[in-house]
Amino acid sequence: MSISSIQKLTVSISGHVRSKCYSLGKWLRGSPKLMKWFYPPEKVVTPAEKYREVNVNYFSDLHTQERMLADQQRMAFYHEAIRRKIKPGDRVIDLGTGTGILAAFASRQGAGKVYAVDHSSIIEHAKMLAAENGIENVEFEDVHSSKLYLDEKVDVILHEQIGDFLFDEAMVPNVCDLRDRLLKPGGLILPSDFEFYCEPMTMHDDRREPYIWELNDVYGFDFSSMEARRPYDAEYNGLVSCDLGVVKQFLGVAEPLLEIDLNSITESSLSQNVIFKRKVIKPGILDGLVVFMKAKVDDDLELSSSPLDPNRAPHWGFRILRLDQVQAEAGDELEITMSVKDWIDPETWRWACRRIRTEW
Repeated sequence: MSISSIQKLTVSISGHVRSKCYSLGKWLRGSPKLMKWFYPPEKVVTPAEKYREVNVNYFSDLHTQERMLADQQRMAFYHEAIRRKIKPGDRVIDLGTGTGILAAFASRQGAGKVYAVDHSSIIEHAKMLAAENGIENVEFEDVHSSKLYLDEKVDVILHEQIGDFLFDEAMVPNVCDLRDRLLKPGGLILPSDFEFYCEPMTMHDDRREPYIWELNDVYGFDFSSMEARRPYDAEYNGLVSCDLGVVKQFLGVAEPLLEIDLNSITESSLSQNVIFKRKVIKPGILDGLVVFMKAKVDDDLELSSSPLDPNRAPHWGFRILRLDQVQAEAGDELEITMSVKDWIDPETWRWACRRIRTEW
């Protein structure tokens, strides 16, 4: 028997064993008594709760704080927003204070009282830094914002709860909770206006990463049979980058898929199924959809994570939702479907794109 035949037989046997194990697991799960024995119930953890646990470790890491502080676009945006909007005497909540820099900006702008809230260990550094920098009217609250209680409502909720994909730092539930409980009527959320984009795009040729089954001639080696084993998990199909050299162009004109106003939004008002279309203006290979955001304070003050914005805030990543490569021609129409169980958790996102060829 040849080596090739042995390899094929081994793969076949391995696949058969895995299939039988899957059938056995399915049978066990079908029996209530056996199910409890072999698969004890796990505590249900919501995406917001899962993020909260990650948050404690992620934002206590000094390198994470360094990346945010070194992001000049981010820092300039918040410094100017606070200069314009915080008024002398304002009572302010700084949600997710980190090193306390935004609380310090608000204090120096004349805020009467700032409640700097953070439930990670970074808050100990924030307390020390405030003392060393002469910041006296900031009260540090070592608690998750959902457990924050005050005797009097505040004038401003200041936050930087902006995830790489806008929603993934639980911005909506956290800010809305404080808004409904602790913000005065007519109070300010800073920032409150956001745009969420999901644009069909093509990558630079030297940065393109095709699916493995799309490689049918790598120096004579063919990977096309791998399509039968393609993974469908969102982590595999979604790439993250901060690199301006990855995306070459949008295929159409970028338009916000969602416009978010934190003054009025609720978690339940976010649509979980979105269908939209883009007319192809610039022909090219459709490599995927790129997700990014904009935060807006005034018409002349915004923060962008767009991969085509040379002034983008660099510490935020943008997410590439991969698609099977298709050549898109000018005039074609792309119909994109997004299905989302929870916007906080990109692993629950599902997407598809249908090209509608235009005949000239």
